[in-house]
Amino acid sequence: MSADRASVQVVVVAYNSRDTLRGCVEPLAAIPWIAVTVVDNACPERSPDVVADLPVEIVRSDRNGGFAYGCNLGMATGRSEFVLLLNPDARIDAGSVGALVRALESDAALGVAGPRTSAADGTLVWSQRRFPRLRSTFAQALFLQRLAPHASWSDEVVRDRSAYDHDGSPEWLSGACLMLRRAAVDAVGGLDDGFFLYSEETDLLRRMRAAGWGTRYVAAASASHIGGASAPRDTTKRIWAQSRVRYARKHHGPLVAVLEAVGVALGALTHAAVWWFRPRVARGHATAGLAALRALRT
Repeated sequence: MSADRASVQVVVVAYNSRDTLRGCVEPLAAIPWIAVTVVDNACPERSPDVVADLPVEIVRSDRNGGFAYGCNLGMATGRSEFVLLLNPDARIDAGSVGALVRALESDAALGVAGPRTSAADGTLVWSQRRFPRLRSTFAQALFLQRLAPHASWSDEVVRDRSAYDHDGSPEWLSGACLMLRRAAVDAVGGLDDGFFLYSEETDLLRRMRAAGWGTRYVAAASASHIGGASAPRDTTKRIWAQSRVRYARKHHGPLVAVLEAVGVALGALTHAAVWWFRPRVARGHATAGLAALRALRT
């Protein structure tokens, strides 16, 4: 079905995902009321070629503008009421897609819904989050979240297992699998493609919340997410750090951005020290710290 006529448009941004993309897309492409759009984010390995034989729309970009850029490019090709942003290393079935749609249909004030997510080994992924704050940045830099894992001041991740057993209204949800109301996304101008990777869903849901749109965690819907399949986490910490500083500047101003950069750099230093016996991991943290400080000049 075309993206104009489907009830749900699924947008998958592909980059370095040949090993996972088909498993993500193929089951959804067979569902009559779903249209799948795969964005070729200038993949050097041409990931979308592995789904070229499936009934999906492939949108090719002449550059890798990042995840938010790819999502906007894909969404622009459809008109469905709902859009599911799905990572290529994530999986969701028709029943869970339907549960997310029903959640949005049941409350016109909701702009986004997300499922219960599990890792490849079946363990629960902490997908419910609080918006970043300086107190949590510095608490995590000093490992205080380990002393008070359920305190709202010490961590942005909601680690209370009972919160995942029923529907909830977290401040935001991690972006591996997000069902969006297109009207809500359009109302806030789409994703900010100034975020190359990381913080783009945090920023989007914060802007949607400010505009009056709610967020719903749907316990009856389930998805799985491998995580880190497109790029190892230790190679992207630099981008994560830059995005944290940019988010702080955008939503809280230059002074908070400076303090955020200091907090991220402190965390990079403490984590690099802890991982001294794994040089590659330690270097990744150190690089992130430098990137956070350099982001202040951007």
